[in-house]
Amino acid sequence: MLKTRDLHEVPVLFELLSHPEVFPYVRQKAATSDEFYFITKQTMEAEESGELISRTIVDEYYHPIGTINLFDIDKNHGFLATWIGQPYFGKGYNKRAKELFFDELFFTHGIDGIFMKVRKTNTRSMKAVLKLPYTAFGNTIYTEVYQKINEIGEVYDLFVITKEHYMSYQQFATIEPAATGEEVS
Repeated sequence: MLKTRDLHEVPVLFELLSHPEVFPYVRQKAATSDEFYFITKQTMEAEESGELISRTIVDEYYHPIGTINLFDIDKNHGFLATWIGQPYFGKGYNKRAKELFFDELFFTHGIDGIFMKVRKTNTRSMKAVLKLPYTAFGNTIYTEVYQKINEIGEVYDLFVITKEHYMSYQQFATIEPAATGEEVS
């Protein structure tokens, strides 16, 4: 479901990110395929130097359908940016990709917290964030971060996923079905 970024996937991803329901919400915008090649190459180099972590989201046939990234890593915290192509909306890829990525971030890379800034007007992203049971509203918990992302006006809400919340939820999700006699997968 996730793979390391690759220049070969650029044409497919560029076509998906160009869709009008996707493009306005993509952090790394590109107007041309060549520009997206350049951005992808920069992203891969930045990951090699430890500045960010980036993965391609793939479907069950290993076709690229979007990207998931942790940007601006500082003191074991970073900002999540995810996008999925319009044909794949509402099919469960977003939640599954996030959980796989969070597992990697928390248990392989030693990340302690993941921030998500969501435009107050982006209802699709807001609904996606609110579906994650381990997410906390961060506007008042992380006031300095909230003020920094809203320097020009209150455009974003801030959400945070801490390693502790995520681990607690994963532990509860594994234990609960067993307690009710259901099979644990």
